[in-house]
Amino acid sequence: MISRQAEGARRLVLGRVRHIAPLLAAAMASWSVALGLSITPALAQPCPDVEVVFARGTYEPPGVGNVGQAFVDSLQAQAGNRSIGVYGVDYAASGDFPAPGDLQGGLTFLSTVINGIYDARDHVQSTAANCPNTRIVLGGYSQGAALAGFVTSAAIPKEVPAEYVQYVPKPLPAEVANHVAAVTLFGKPSDQFLSTYGVPPIKIGPLYAPKTIELCAPGDDICSGVPGGQPGFAHITYGMNGMTNDAAAFVVSRL
Repeated sequence: MISRQAEGARRLVLGRVRHIAPLLAAAMASWSVALGLSITPALAQPCPDVEVVFARGTYEPPGVGNVGQAFVDSLQAQAGNRSIGVYGVDYAASGDFPAPGDLQGGLTFLSTVINGIYDARDHVQSTAANCPNTRIVLGGYSQGAALAGFVTSAAIPKEVPAEYVQYVPKPLPAEVANHVAAVTLFGKPSDQFLSTYGVPPIKIGPLYAPKTIELCAPGDDICSGVPGGQPGFAHITYGMNGMTNDAAAFVVSRL
């Protein structure tokens, strides 16, 4: 049994601890500021050596998609001891392509891609700012390759009507390109394919062109430039045809 005197003493000590604890915390914070120290949250994630920012293809599962995952797996196998972060661009990857001449349908579809361009651009910028030593790898497959390609553009396409320019993401600041090690585009839709849906051609910005690899499987009419090209078997082979290994080797050579 605890005596009344002991219980009273215990309550007195606990009361003083509760009173002093906030003062100690404040004092520690003041001392850390005075000494130039920083208190890092326990859950803060360290910056990776490499950050992959990848836009999945049409109808692929959320995240980086099947092709993106095959690419990441190959990159991890080839990158040695480098740590690799992975970010799947947040966008619909919708398959609701508009019919030719369907202006409203075209605008609705393009808005989903534009949302993805904003998301990818913002993540690339924040990574460059918060993790300046991290090497960024931007990539995408199919519709996602078009999205990633537009992220690199040095200017808003001249084909965009003036009344819609305000909704189109502005180009990345030039200095961000120094943080991007490579751009990998799998099955990027050709200008001919894009024109079918009223989409401007993709022009890889000059700061990114030397560090970009475009992979188009033989027989893939989406990226080959065949007029009226439609998805075929070749367009779905990137995760198994060895091209993700080729892209990973290209990236590693630039890290």
